[in-house]
Amino acid sequence: MILGFFNVPLGEFYLIALIALIVGGFLALGAGGKYLTQGAVGISKNLSIDPLIVGLTVVSVATSMPEFSTTLTAAEEFPGLAMGNILGSNIANTGLILGVAALLMSLKVKLRLIKREVPFLVFITILFGVLVRTDGVLSRFEGVLLLATTVGYLFYIILIARSERAMITETLSSELEDGSVELSSGKACVLILSGAVLLMLGAELLVQSSVEVATRLGVSEVFIGLTVLALGTSLPELAASIAAVRAGQGDLCVGNIIGSNIFNLLLIGGGAAAYTSLPITPGLLDFEFIALLLITFFFSALIYTGRTITRTEGGLLLLMYFVFIALAFLKQLGIIF
Repeated sequence: MILGFFNVPLGEFYLIALIALIVGGFLALGAGGKYLTQGAVGISKNLSIDPLIVGLTVVSVATSMPEFSTTLTAAEEFPGLAMGNILGSNIANTGLILGVAALLMSLKVKLRLIKREVPFLVFITILFGVLVRTDGVLSRFEGVLLLATTVGYLFYIILIARSERAMITETLSSELEDGSVELSSGKACVLILSGAVLLMLGAELLVQSSVEVATRLGVSEVFIGLTVLALGTSLPELAASIAAVRAGQGDLCVGNIIGSNIFNLLLIGGGAAAYTSLPITPGLLDFEFIALLLITFFFSALIYTGRTITRTEGGLLLLMYFVFIALAFLKQLGIIF
């Protein structure tokens, strides 16, 4: 643990150390998001792969690694923290990250994303809730089932990429003319790897320092997972999404968020449950999971109605996220729910 070096009472030196770690985390996340996006776009150009496919796979898996590592670490000893991180990360991805990205630039969504990935995300979100609600635990068998679904989803994405390769080759020249520097596949892979490492390091710095402060304040592990930990581990998606929007790759941004949400439930939730069954904190589904369902349905409705997430709609998503945080805080205080 990085904070092990600063295991002293909360004081001036400790606060300075925490601030330094947080600043370092933000710097690492910014650089990681830039490198990861550049590498992903480079791979899509060189291999004639739609940036949307890259966002749904390479970028989504890479930016989901902080959630995976923190959830797997917390699963055995702090199952509430692990489950809170999974649900909170998806809420933050949809409300905070897509909201901020849409405020920067209206996000147009391709029809095949609407037809395939969005319905699948809604289905997986409902399935995850059903598995948990059935007996109040996400068992190892259910975890293996979710992992098997992850493999099937990746296989499906690869098949789609292969079947659409001819069409993509014809259209990439017009879709990817953004003035970016041409990269060899080797350099693009190095950028992706470097970006993923920086994202994981930045998230770890932020999460550990933030959780340390939250723990000392005496708040519950579920609340930490839903808010501090979820926000910290979602920052890689935020950095990568902002970098994608600035590069004019709106599909890469939306694909990254949808893919990350799918992998959070399937790969991370399934992996943690396969490692050790996750008992669910009583009352968790009464608020937190319902909040996830509502924001997922709202996001889906925005896409289906106009195939574009406008700046106004981005503001609404952001508002929903902050309302969720406020309600979670009031629940922590015992005022509501």
